[in-house]
Amino acid sequence: MIWPHAKPALLLAGALALAGCSGSEAATPAHPTWHNTEVNAVSRTTAAGGVAMTTSMRPDGALETVAVDLASGKKLWAHPATMAGRLPGMGIPAPAIVETGPGQAVAVAIDPARRGRWNATLIARDARTGAQKWTRPVHSTFGPQRCGAFVCLSEQTALATARVVVLDPATGRLMWKLPGIAEVEWSDASRVVLLRLAQHPVLESYDLKTGKAGWRLPVEQPLGTGVDMSGGWSFGATADNLIGYVAPYTHPETEKVSAFGLFSVKLADGTVNWIRPSVVRVYPSGSPGYAPVVRPVDQQGQYGGFARLDAESGRVLGQIPATQVPDSGWWLAFPARMDRLGFLKHGRPGSAFDLATGQNAEVKDARGWSFCVTDPKPLALKGQNPGFYSVASLCEFELADGRKVAGSGAPPAWFTGSQDGWRTWRDERGGLHGIKDSTGTAPGMYG
Repeated sequence: MIWPHAKPALLLAGALALAGCSGSEAATPAHPTWHNTEVNAVSRTTAAGGVAMTTSMRPDGALETVAVDLASGKKLWAHPATMAGRLPGMGIPAPAIVETGPGQAVAVAIDPARRGRWNATLIARDARTGAQKWTRPVHSTFGPQRCGAFVCLSEQTALATARVVVLDPATGRLMWKLPGIAEVEWSDASRVVLLRLAQHPVLESYDLKTGKAGWRLPVEQPLGTGVDMSGGWSFGATADNLIGYVAPYTHPETEKVSAFGLFSVKLADGTVNWIRPSVVRVYPSGSPGYAPVVRPVDQQGQYGGFARLDAESGRVLGQIPATQVPDSGWWLAFPARMDRLGFLKHGRPGSAFDLATGQNAEVKDARGWSFCVTDPKPLALKGQNPGFYSVASLCEFELADGRKVAGSGAPPAWFTGSQDGWRTWRDERGGLHGIKDSTGTAPGMYG
C-alpha cells in the first residue's frame, strides 16, 4: 500500500480510493498543546509512562528513535534506528514502549549495531533518560510491539526458523516463544491476540505470562477461502470485540482476487459476531474498532456506494448510494463527528452528503479532513530498500472551493486516536504535535 499508515502485509497493494467532506465544527476551548519541529516523524507515535515515541528521519536519510515528553513535547533523547528485514508495504515501524511502573517505561527499537552474522540489534532503553537496559541481536524482524506488560517480536523473519518471542521489557528475558511470524492485534494485562501470518492466516489468543493457547480462529472462517494477506490488513477493538479488515489482493499470475472484508470476533472466546464480506475499507476513516467506512465490491469488481458501520453490531449507520458518487477526481474528507461524507476536489467545488439520510448537504462554509498529500513521494532512506513512505498526515479543506485551510487545529480524534487524554499526530512537514483534550484512550485510524 502506498499509505504506510494503513497496516499492510507481505506485499504492497494499490492505494484505496479516498474522498471529501462536510460540516463546520464549533470553536473548541483551549487545551494543553505543543508542537515539536526538531523531528521529522515518519512513523506512527506510541506513548506510555508520560513519554511519546516515534521514528524520525534525519536530513541524511538515516533513521533515529526519538523520545519526547508527552506533557510538553520537549525532546528527551534520540538514538540511531534502522530496519532489518521489514517490507516496504508495512511502512516505518514505531518504537515499542511499555510502562513498567508509575511514571516509568521502557522503549524498545531496532538499532543499526551489527554483531557478526547479526544484521542489527534490538535495544531497550529507559524511555525518559535513554539509558540502555539490555540488548538482543537481530537477523531480520518486522519490529517490536508492546503486548500487555511485555514486548513481542517476530524475529528471523527472513529465515525458515522464524519465530515470535515474548520478552520481559525490564531485562530482555525470554518469557515464551512460538514458531512462525505473527503480529499483535490486541492485548491487555493478561492476554494477547496474535495474527499468525501463514498461507492460511489465523487469529490466536494466548495467556501473556505462560504462553498457554486460548481460542483460535482461522481468518478464512468468516471471510471465505482464498484469503491472501498480501493486500494488507488492519484491526481495531471495542470494549469486548476485535474488528478485523483484510484487503483484497489480485494475484499477478492468475488475476484472481482474494477473499476480503470486515469481521468481528469476541475477545473472550473468538466467536464470530458479524461479517461484512466483499467490502473495502476507505481512507481516511476511523479505526475498524470505531466507525469503519466501507464500499461494497461486486463479483465484477464494480464499487458500490459508501456506508458507515457500527463497530459493535456491523449494521449500517448511514450510507451514500452509488448513484450519488461523482465519477472521478475526488478524495474523501470527513468532519470531526463523521456525520457527513464529502467528495473533495482540489481547487474546485466539491459535494457533501449526510451519512444518516444519504441526502445532499450544504457545502457552503463546510470543512472536512482529508490527506494533505495525494501523491506522496517515497522516502530517501539511507541503506534501506526503496518504497517506504512516511505515515500520512491530514489537513483541513474548504469543501466549497477545494482549498486547504490555513492554520487549522488538531485533526479529528477518529484519525489520531488518544492515549490517556493525549492525542499526537504528524503534520505534513514531519513535525510532531500533541494536545490533551480529555478524550481518554481511544483507537485512531491505524487501530
